[in-house]
Amino acid sequence: MTSAPAPTTDRRRQRHLAKRATIVAEAWTLAQRDGLAAISLRDLADQVGLRQPSLYAYFDSKLALYDTMFADGNRQLIDVVSKLPERDDPHAALIEFVEELTRFAAADTVRHQLLFQRTIPGFEPSTESYAVAEEFYDIGQQRLAAAGVEDPGDVDLFTAVVSGLTHQQVANDPGGDRWVRLSGQAVAMYLAEVARTRSTPAPSRKPRAEQLTKQPTTRRTPT
Repeated sequence: MTSAPAPTTDRRRQRHLAKRATIVAEAWTLAQRDGLAAISLRDLADQVGLRQPSLYAYFDSKLALYDTMFADGNRQLIDVVSKLPERDDPHAALIEFVEELTRFAAADTVRHQLLFQRTIPGFEPSTESYAVAEEFYDIGQQRLAAAGVEDPGDVDLFTAVVSGLTHQQVANDPGGDRWVRLSGQAVAMYLAEVARTRSTPAPSRKPRAEQLTKQPTTRRTPT
């Protein structure tokens, strides 16, 4: 008994998705050539063999293109960190994780800009695309939890440390490893400080009136 051929609509969808992937890949190439904010939809359409109006069948705006690139970049990041080997020492595993993040940042400056900096005016990732970023963030939290770090403030401090390393690497040694090599020292200092604050009792003091006021929360950017 032979199986029925795939419906025409399925083949069309597959072709549509394949073309979208080609457009996104070419968009990264143009961003690397011209700058992230300078991507030209006309040039992009030419590179993928479309007329510019036909491009809107795949992305209804330039911001929609950036949104898809944001999700794609985070999937690339997840793929990289998911391939890291298992380590018996969670501290060593955390250092390796930070080193890989710093290398990832240095490997593609425009990708780093889109994922972790507000380079594009007016761009906010959609809920769907941001969910991919949160998936990466969860991987980082699992690494921290294995190293005994779970306090939200300590997690925030970790993101600040990693952001500093990656931004310095991108700004001052793109393609190099100057700040990659500092990852181990930075993580060791961070873990030592977390351990120190745990062992030191917090001073007892009456909070000031303004400290009792609940502050608005902001969405955390995974780094």
